Amino acid sequence: MKKVEIEIRGKKLTLETGKIAKQADGAVVAQFGDTVVLATAVADKNPREGLDFFPLTVDYQEKAYSAGKIPGGFFKREGRPSEKEILTSRLIDRPIRPLFPKGFYCETQCIVNVLSYGDENIADILGIISMSAALTISNIPFKAPIAAVRIGRIAGSFVINPDLREVVECDMNLIVAGTEDAVVMVEGEAQEISETDLLEALDVAHQEIKRICAVQNELRTLAGNEKRPVTAPVIDEALKNVIAENALKKIEAAITISDKLRRQNTLDEVLKELIEKVNTGEEDRKMDIINIFNDIEKNLVRDMILNENKRADGRAPDEIRQISSEIGILPRTHGSALFIRGETQCLTVVTLGTSEDEQRIDSLDGESFKTFMLHYNFPPFSVGEVKPLRSPGRREIGHGMLAERALKAVIPPKSAFPYTIRIVSDILESNGSSSMATVCGGSLALMDAGAPIKSHVAGIAMGLIKENEKVVVLTDILGLEDHLGDMDFKVTGTEKGVTAFQLDTKIGGISREIMENALERARKGRLHILDKMKETISLPHENLATYAPRIYTMQIRQEKIRDVIGSGGKVIRGIVEQTGVKIDIEDSGLINIASPDGEAAKKAIDIINSIIAEAELGKIYLGKVKRILDFGAFVEIFQGTEGLLHISQISEKRIDKVTDELREGEDVLVKVIEIDKMGRIRLSRKEALREKETEKK
Repeated sequence: MKKVEIEIRGKKLTLETGKIAKQADGAVVAQFGDTVVLATAVADKNPREGLDFFPLTVDYQEKAYSAGKIPGGFFKREGRPSEKEILTSRLIDRPIRPLFPKGFYCETQCIVNVLSYGDENIADILGIISMSAALTISNIPFKAPIAAVRIGRIAGSFVINPDLREVVECDMNLIVAGTEDAVVMVEGEAQEISETDLLEALDVAHQEIKRICAVQNELRTLAGNEKRPVTAPVIDEALKNVIAENALKKIEAAITISDKLRRQNTLDEVLKELIEKVNTGEEDRKMDIINIFNDIEKNLVRDMILNENKRADGRAPDEIRQISSEIGILPRTHGSALFIRGETQCLTVVTLGTSEDEQRIDSLDGESFKTFMLHYNFPPFSVGEVKPLRSPGRREIGHGMLAERALKAVIPPKSAFPYTIRIVSDILESNGSSSMATVCGGSLALMDAGAPIKSHVAGIAMGLIKENEKVVVLTDILGLEDHLGDMDFKVTGTEKGVTAFQLDTKIGGISREIMENALERARKGRLHILDKMKETISLPHENLATYAPRIYTMQIRQEKIRDVIGSGGKVIRGIVEQTGVKIDIEDSGLINIASPDGEAAKKAIDIINSIIAEAELGKIYLGKVKRILDFGAFVEIFQGTEGLLHISQISEKRIDKVTDELREGEDVLVKVIEIDKMGRIRLSRKEALREKETEKK
């Protein structure tokens, strides 16, 4: 058993191997505080035939026992992955995938299991670190160790790996992964921070990353295995020359077609003709032809950008596609928008609900409730494909969470806007940056719904083409540029600053200079898009949509809550049956009453006010005689509250019997003349009548 350790913020991070899971190609147990994870990596001994991509699978699993919990549900065992597990699997996958060598086609499976879950808020970070360490010491070819940290900012000071209590106070929460040389991946959210602050945070994070990479190299020295040899794909130069002679000019012409489908259809036709013409020998060379064809296309697109500053759709590197948008396009929804940027179309719809619609989340952190959610859908027709419809995949969940984080910064607090908000983004057409279109469309739809968001949020995706010293940063990338480029860099924000950030690279990291350039270009692009959005709607509608529920709030004393609820919920159920509203009562005494019918809500409020009302000394009420006794009558002045009307206070003249003046069920004017220390109420009919006569005069 070999073990290394490093101190981070006063706690030891330990990496250990050789004790458990010894039959895996690489296995590392990482511990920080009370949080322990196990990372294992296994690769098949032989490559899969006929593949031209690396078959990598990464899974992150949270065990309920790690937090001393038993799973809910009938079967009492872990089932399908939670949203957090899927997102964390992506976090681990994205920085390690670019660091496997080209030509390694052995199916590889990476699994991270959370064995103990503490308050350190670091299981996802440990997942990245431990998986990198497991790959580093294994015989699986892996270029360099990577490390990750979470960086937050509290009261202007950066905090490395803030725990569960600290992260609530952070105005920035980023996960940064990288090698010793450069940042490879960034994911996170912020409260409208500046680009300068973001760069500074990445610099601080990278210093810690270097230290953790160094300790992984120590572990490799102690327990590392010799790496498997990898034979890089050999290009048949003769075949390449034949393909170039027959198709180069046609490919050059095709890649300049601005329309995505026409461009792709033209390239498909050229490839089909090429295969029919060249693949005529006894040996099937179809896969080789396709690979060489794709390489030629990639090189031509990249060279055109690097040498001519010209992109496939004819734009300059810093040019944004044409933008248009509409709102209120669906009559029965609470808010809707259609956002179009180039050949990417996004339909976003906002639905406003009550506390009953909150999403309940049962995680290792405990039970919580979510009042804002965004769901992203990417149907196959959006890219002209035929595929079976399935439940949301990792990509859809990841894109949806990015857009949700982007908009969360401007969502009003529940105290100011007591609604549950759901946004659904349906991508109707896609040619890159659909997640950023979702952010823009979501912002427009929120304003259309009348949600009082403080400002618009826009998003833009940046790309990169880098060959040696030649570097071109691309603004608002196409799907083709995402596929053939070296970076996918998404930035969202308001006019004031950045709200969400996501960076992935294919070249083992990018320099600070490139990052700074890309951020500045993204800022200018974001401001341009925000101006276009404000032409459609600049401020939220003053009134909610016709079919949206109206939520009215009222505050009552906590001791009155039981009166409104009633025994076994009898009273509150009666109010709901009478009025048709939805009622939610919080422990603080705050009551939310929801209904699209204002009159029904007013009726419910009146009923509740009558239940919680308290008698006021000197006030006149129209009460109802409930019981008659020899010495007087008990009169109900409002629901649930009675006072004694003594026989001497019934009339100016002396009466012998109460029944000479009053009948049970009769309405009678009474004045509160006394409330004693025990809360008992004395009433006077004669003083009420005397006061009314005085008012008439």
